[in-house]
Amino acid sequence: MTRMIRRYGDGTRLNHWFVALLFLCAGLSGLALFHPSLFGLSGLFGGGTWNRILHPFFGLLMVVGFVVLFAQVWRDNRWQRRDTDWLRSSPSLLRGNEGVMPPAGKYNAGQKGVFWLFTVTLATLLLTGFVFWQPWFAEWFSLTARRIAVLLHALAAFVLILGVILHVYAALWVKGSIRAMTRGLVSERWARRHHPGWQQRTGGE
Repeated sequence: MTRMIRRYGDGTRLNHWFVALLFLCAGLSGLALFHPSLFGLSGLFGGGTWNRILHPFFGLLMVVGFVVLFAQVWRDNRWQRRDTDWLRSSPSLLRGNEGVMPPAGKYNAGQKGVFWLFTVTLATLLLTGFVFWQPWFAEWFSLTARRIAVLLHALAAFVLILGVILHVYAALWVKGSIRAMTRGLVSERWARRHHPGWQQRTGGE
């Protein structure tokens, strides 16, 4: 019988899906505001007026959820020397030769990179969003500052969306990853294969 190891607790998993849901809401409502051709997406949120009202609150709640997630996992995402070695060996992984990869801890270098990308882009979205959030804060800033903030906000959102696509693709590519975030469990074989440093150190969460 395959031994299962707990990778994520209930609180971490619930918060992860909370952030994911808010990302979808903020992303779709933001796209509706980004270009007239995408304005039809505002119908998902009650039309143009409600879309404009709800979008910043979706984003704010998403950031709050991510801050909680950050507090739970940031220690395991600190960069180490073996992560640099893992990154240098990553072309072999892409060619399907996983056996030559340096042993990863709870998160490999790619996962850590995505985590810190999320951190930077969400912080950028939060700060720039306040600059042109009408009618609450926009009047505190000059027109030039608001224009720059809108540009940086759009760029950060674009990078975040690319990061999420990469995150989802990697989760689907590595069989068993989805179960880790839905049930919280992975097989001991999965842990030994993909995250041997974590498996050897803790045997689980």
